[in-house]
Amino acid sequence: MINTLLPTSTAGSLPKPSWLAEPETLWSPWKIQGDALTNAKEDALRITLQEQHRAGIDIVSDGEQTRQHFVTTFIEHLDGVDFEQRETVKIRDRYEASVPTVVGPVSRQKSVFVEDAKFLRSQTDQPIKWALPGAMTMVDTLSDKHYKSREKLAWEFAKILNEEAKELEAVGVDIIQFDEPAFNVFFEEVNEWGIACLERAIEGLKCETAVHICYGYGIKANTDWKKTLGSEWRQYEEIFPKIQQSNIDIVSLECHCSHVPIELIELIRGKKVMVGAIDVANNKIETPEEVAATLREALQYVDADKLYPCTNCGMTPLSREVARGKLHALRAGADIVRGELAAQ
Repeated sequence: MINTLLPTSTAGSLPKPSWLAEPETLWSPWKIQGDALTNAKEDALRITLQEQHRAGIDIVSDGEQTRQHFVTTFIEHLDGVDFEQRETVKIRDRYEASVPTVVGPVSRQKSVFVEDAKFLRSQTDQPIKWALPGAMTMVDTLSDKHYKSREKLAWEFAKILNEEAKELEAVGVDIIQFDEPAFNVFFEEVNEWGIACLERAIEGLKCETAVHICYGYGIKANTDWKKTLGSEWRQYEEIFPKIQQSNIDIVSLECHCSHVPIELIELIRGKKVMVGAIDVANNKIETPEEVAATLREALQYVDADKLYPCTNCGMTPLSREVARGKLHALRAGADIVRGELAAQ
């Protein structure tokens, strides 16, 4: 149970130490192998946790220190996907990438992240959040030669995600978040089957559940795409009405330094909202007042007890120094608004 007003958290990834993987790089290969890698990942997790503690972040995470990538690290533990047989596909209708191929029925033989989550739980008494890739985003990061249907494959992934989520809940994870950047692109599919698959993934969970829908990491393919979206980014308008009716508890979205009309949050009134008040697409560290201004705007459309200050997206591509500064700014901005609310 989270009793703090305006509890702060991150959307997901935090930078990895340079001795573990190449800094400021997505899909960076590990610099260590074998048993030493297991220990190194745990050390990195301890460090990222300490940085969150020192910054005063209320809901902490693993910073995705044990994963090369937020989607493929989960997929590589599943049967039915061949990582040797690669195809070049367009991801999120934006950029081409070489991805593994679905060659047979997908299944999960054993848990993927449970040992990592158990380790995180043992290191902190604070509420912890664990991110999993959403079913639609998984489908969008693969070449499918077996099901030949995005929807059929997504339903299979939703069942697998549900198994994993239940095991994460059992080891003490307080919030399970599903990362669905694909929800900001394939609106028709989201409304036809994407949200239904998300509901299948959270079926039977008693812990809190979240869906993270952003405009992506601060990489060139994403920043170039954003330039084509015009002066108002209204993608959320297409999917929020159905999300508002869903069983998901929390919606994590991008607000600061974006062209998302903040009033669109009204469409998910009643949900808890992780308001992205930190821009992850540049190295400028926000001032506490800038963070506070974003939160004040959001408070017009979400009740204070349902507002969770957050980052827009993951911070893997940023330097550790910049990410650290942004975490401290997030906490300081939340403190300003907490003080204002307490004085009312």
